[in-house]
Amino acid sequence: MKDYGLEYRKYVIGVVATLIVVIYIIRLFSLQIMSDDYKKNADSNAFLKKIDYPARGNITDRTGKLLVYNQPAYDIMVVMNEEADKVDTLEFCSALGITKDFYAKRMAEIKDRNKNPGYSRFTQQIFMSQLSEEEFSLFREKIYRFPGFYMQKRSIRQYQYPYAAHVLGDVAEVSQGDIEDDEYYQSGDYIGKLGVERAYEKELRGEKGVQILLRDAHGRIKGRYQEGKFDKKPVAGKDLTLSIDIELQALGERLMEGKIGSIVAIEPSTGEILCMVSSPTYDQRLMSGRQRGKMHRALQMNSWKPLLNRAIMGQYPPGSTFKTSQGLTFLSEGIISPQTSFPCHRGFQYKGLRVGCHGHHSPISLVPAISTSCNGYFCWGLYHMISNRRKYKTAQDAINTWRDYMVSMGFGYKLGVDLPGEKRGLIPNADFYDNAYNKSWNGLTIISISIGQGEVNLTPLQIANLGATIANRGYFITPHVVKEIKGQPLDKKYKEKHMTKATRSSYDYIVAGMRSSVIGGTCHEANRSDYEVCGKTGTAENRGHDHSVFMGFAPMKSPKIAVAVYVENGGFGATFGVPIGALIMEKYINGKLSEGSEAKARAMQSRHVAYGSTDR
Repeated sequence: MKDYGLEYRKYVIGVVATLIVVIYIIRLFSLQIMSDDYKKNADSNAFLKKIDYPARGNITDRTGKLLVYNQPAYDIMVVMNEEADKVDTLEFCSALGITKDFYAKRMAEIKDRNKNPGYSRFTQQIFMSQLSEEEFSLFREKIYRFPGFYMQKRSIRQYQYPYAAHVLGDVAEVSQGDIEDDEYYQSGDYIGKLGVERAYEKELRGEKGVQILLRDAHGRIKGRYQEGKFDKKPVAGKDLTLSIDIELQALGERLMEGKIGSIVAIEPSTGEILCMVSSPTYDQRLMSGRQRGKMHRALQMNSWKPLLNRAIMGQYPPGSTFKTSQGLTFLSEGIISPQTSFPCHRGFQYKGLRVGCHGHHSPISLVPAISTSCNGYFCWGLYHMISNRRKYKTAQDAINTWRDYMVSMGFGYKLGVDLPGEKRGLIPNADFYDNAYNKSWNGLTIISISIGQGEVNLTPLQIANLGATIANRGYFITPHVVKEIKGQPLDKKYKEKHMTKATRSSYDYIVAGMRSSVIGGTCHEANRSDYEVCGKTGTAENRGHDHSVFMGFAPMKSPKIAVAVYVENGGFGATFGVPIGALIMEKYINGKLSEGSEAKARAMQSRHVAYGSTDR
C-alpha cells in the first residue's frame, strides 16, 4: 500500500530546500553585486584614502578689512591595525608631550563604538587634532618610528578682531547629527556652528580632495595608487564679503559695554546690515582651536547669556517706536487724517480706563503726537479703528486688518536674515484675543498694543527694519549680513523690495513727525547741523526698570543708515537710546566721530546699567 504521508513529506522537504537555496542565492547576489560593503572592506585593506582638506573661505568686511582667515594646523591620525600595537608608547608620548594615561584613554575612546560609531580598524581615526606648527614640529621628525600613525594637514580659523562674534560665529568638530544630516562629513571634520560660519557653511567649506595610497598586507604605505591617477584635488571655499563695517561694529560694542541689549544698523536702500551688536558679547578668538569646547561651556554657564544674539533672538516690547507703524496704519485706513486731533489730558481716559502720558498741549494732531510721543493720540486711533462698524463688520475683522498692516511692515514673522536662530516676535490677531478673552474683548481691552506694549513683541532687527522702511517711504529689502559671495550670486531674496500696505503719502507725515522729534521733541539730543536726522524714542515698560529704545535714520532726504538701539532697563529712550543711536549715525555718515562726540562715546562706554535679579 502506498504511503501518501511519506510522499507528501518528500515534496515539503524539497520545497523547503529549494526556498533555502533561492534565499541564499538572492542574499549572495545582494551582497556581492548590489551592495559594495564587501568591496569597501577589501579596499580598506589595500588602500588608504587620505583626505586633503580645502582651505575654508576668508571673510572680509564691506571695506575689505580681513576678518576671518586660516592658519595651518595638523591632526595626528591613526589606523588601528596590528602595526599601531607595536608603537613605543613612551617615545610616542614624549614626542607629543602627552602622558601615557592620555594615550591609553584616547585609544580606548577611538575603539569605543558608542563614542565613535564610525570606527573601523582599517580606516583613519583622529588621535589628536589641531596641533599648531610649533606643537607638530618635534613629532614630524619622529613620525616614521610610529607605524600606523599619520599626519593630516588642515587649517584652523583665526579671527582678526575681537568684534562681531555673534555675526561671524565659529567652527567646531561635527556632531553625529551633522554626519547623519550630510554625507560630506565624517568623524573629525569641522563645521560652522554659529553665525555666518554656520549660515554659509556650504559656500565656505569648499570640496575635499583625496589621495589614494597603496598599502601592503601589514598596512604599511607603499606609495600612491597608479601614480595619483584617481586622486582628487581639493577645491577651496568661497570668500565672503560682509555688509558689516568693522569700525562701526567696534564703536557699537564699545558703547554697549556694561549694558544688556542690542544695536542694529541697516543701509535702507540695500537692506545691508552695517553693524549688529549684541551685548554682552565675547571674544571669538578664544573659541578657536582645542580650547573651543572649554570656552563654549563657560559661556553657556554664564548667567548673562553672552552666546545669545539679542539682535535677532531678543523679543521685546517696542514701546513708542511702534507708534510710527500705528500712524501709518490709521492714515492708510482712513481712520484719521493728518489734521485729526485727539484730546490727551496727561493720557488716554475713557470709560474708566486710563493710559498715562506726559504733559503737552491738547488736543494734538499726528505730527506733534509723534514728536512728543503722545500715548493718548495713538490709543484713540486704535480705539476708533477697532470700533468702526462702518468699515469693519466686527472687532475681529478690524484687528485682522491691523495685523495685516503689521505683517507687511516686517513684524510677526521672521524677516529672513542670513543668520541662524532668528525669532519671529509676536503680533496678535483675532484668534489670539478670542482665545485669551473667550471672544469677549473690544478696543479698550487691547488698547496697550497701540503704544508698543501689551502682547506686541519685536526683535531689535525688526525695529531697525521699521526705520529702514520709513526711510525708504514704504518698502524694505530683507536685511542681510553677507554683501557678496565670490564667484556666486547672492540669493535673490536679498535684492527684492517688499512693499508695505501703507500709502506712500502716509510716510511723509511720519517722517515729518520723526524730524520734528529731533528738532525739538524727545530725540533733540540727536539733532545736528550737517545732516538731518529723523528719530523716535521708546520707553518700553518692564517688570523692573523700563527699557530704553531709539529708532531713527539719516539723512532725511537721502538716507544712508537706519538704526535701532535697545538697552534693557535703561530707562527713558533719551537716556541711552538716543545718544548711542546718534553716535552710530555720525560715525557711519562722516567716517569718524568729532572730538566732542568721541568724548561722549568714552562717557557712554563707562556708563553702565545696574542690573538686579528682577531686571533680567
